[in-house]
Amino acid sequence: MARPTVGKSKADRAAYLVLGMHRSGTSAVTQLLALAGAELPQNVMPGDEHNAKGYFEPWKIAVFNDERLRAGGGAWDDVFAFPYQPLPGPQEAEWAAKALALYDAEFGEAWFPLLKDPRVSVLAPLWRATLKARNMPARAVMPVRHPLSVAKSLMRRDGFPVEKSVLLWVTYMLAAELYSRDMPRAFVGYDRLLADWRAEVTRIEAAHGAALPRLSERAASEIDAFLTTDLRHDAGGGDLSAIPLVGPLAQRAYDWFEAAARDAPRDSEALDQVAVEVADMKAQMGVFVSPAARALDLARADLVEARGLRAMDLRYISTLEGQVARLRSELSTIEAMVDTMIAGR
Repeated sequence: MARPTVGKSKADRAAYLVLGMHRSGTSAVTQLLALAGAELPQNVMPGDEHNAKGYFEPWKIAVFNDERLRAGGGAWDDVFAFPYQPLPGPQEAEWAAKALALYDAEFGEAWFPLLKDPRVSVLAPLWRATLKARNMPARAVMPVRHPLSVAKSLMRRDGFPVEKSVLLWVTYMLAAELYSRDMPRAFVGYDRLLADWRAEVTRIEAAHGAALPRLSERAASEIDAFLTTDLRHDAGGGDLSAIPLVGPLAQRAYDWFEAAARDAPRDSEALDQVAVEVADMKAQMGVFVSPAARALDLARADLVEARGLRAMDLRYISTLEGQVARLRSELSTIEAMVDTMIAGR
């Protein structure tokens, strides 16, 4: 597989940002880019029963992103985490300094740093400022997967109702698209990536105006071995329009992204209108949903930390587990109330 030569001048440097929704194929795209020469951070999350081949996610950056989302009153699964809301001046500057220090620790002098954490999509202004501080241009790759396939995966892993998962997909994809409009970017159909990754790489390189750093014959063989059909855990789509309230706007958003993944003409105004409708929902329901999502995320973080301390009093861990269960129940009550509000519209 003959590849163009990638130079070593400063003009050749660029960060690769994998943007988009959780469970949408971001791990598969990240491994492809890593095998093709982009550089993963120092600390990468291993695989588990939900993703045996690995997440390729910078776990220290993921923890930082969770903390930043909570500081702003949200969480990774807050359906109203978009648009990005800066904190008051001194606080925002402090978080920016932390992000820069973390970037330096994780990537050092990397020529093609590869940053994959779906939370970066909704925190993109913070991370883009970090890259700018290091004079690092950015290129984006956004996997596109049907929202109902994502919802099936989140139902199995997190127990989320389909309405929440679909709206969460809309939120992350709107953020990924808006915050990447001024950079080279490629939209990649997840199913097409698994079927013919070479064709998708050709599209990525054309969209970026640059070859992937080091896509050799050996790398191609490793990608062949990695991108297998067993990565498609939740295949198929479904009727988005049948989902109350969020379904029709999700369908319009998915139509846009699916067209983008086929290089078909599309108008960003269509997504801007979806964003207006989500903002309207946020104005009506955000005061109920976002604080509960933040409280649950904080309880989960405390529980993970407690489980990691071997000498921790088991009674305290039991208390935290009870707190998580209570918050889950409260969030379910709030979601039921929101469903009642929707039904009454």
